[in-house]
Amino acid sequence: MYAVGHFALGYLTGKIASKPLKVNINIPLLFFASVFPDIDILVPGLNHRGPLHSVLLFCILFIPILLLYKKRAVPYFVALLQHLLIGDYLTGGVQLLWPVSMSMYGLGSGIENLSNIALELVLFAASVTVMFKSKDVFQLFKQHPSNTILSIPLIAVLLPTVISYPLSVPLVLLIPHLFYFVLFSFSILTNLKSILTKT
Repeated sequence: MYAVGHFALGYLTGKIASKPLKVNINIPLLFFASVFPDIDILVPGLNHRGPLHSVLLFCILFIPILLLYKKRAVPYFVALLQHLLIGDYLTGGVQLLWPVSMSMYGLGSGIENLSNIALELVLFAASVTVMFKSKDVFQLFKQHPSNTILSIPLIAVLLPTVISYPLSVPLVLLIPHLFYFVLFSFSILTNLKSILTKT
């Protein structure tokens, strides 16, 4: 999936997971978790959709976080896992069981497939609707220390949109990418402005 699909699916799955647990979610952290596995694109020598797309690895890494934060960590864990088990599983192959197995698992429908692009548009529309109806979007307009972690999601929409790295964004997904770009930029700038005015 493109970043738009990961953000939408991460937000929706994290939001759904938070409801029965009755926990408040941190929206920037949810977006960060939803795209975190793709940080492997920026790490030299690390294969994309390799170790950082392993369910086994993240289950082990999340044990101390779940022990420390208990049910409050679950929405972020769900947002992270959707990246591997839904988004990238549908559109290609991922090393879900690394380091036990180096095999790639996935349906391989292709990221540029029209059905994938249509799915991402539907997920984007659904997530934006839920964000506005629940007023979650307004959390991003307020100064909060966690807004700075939106730098990683910002890079995830900026690189493919502006310099086509690691791949170019289809024209039909350009507006959703720009929506997230503006939203994340505004949130980060709000935070920076608050920090600068305090000094």
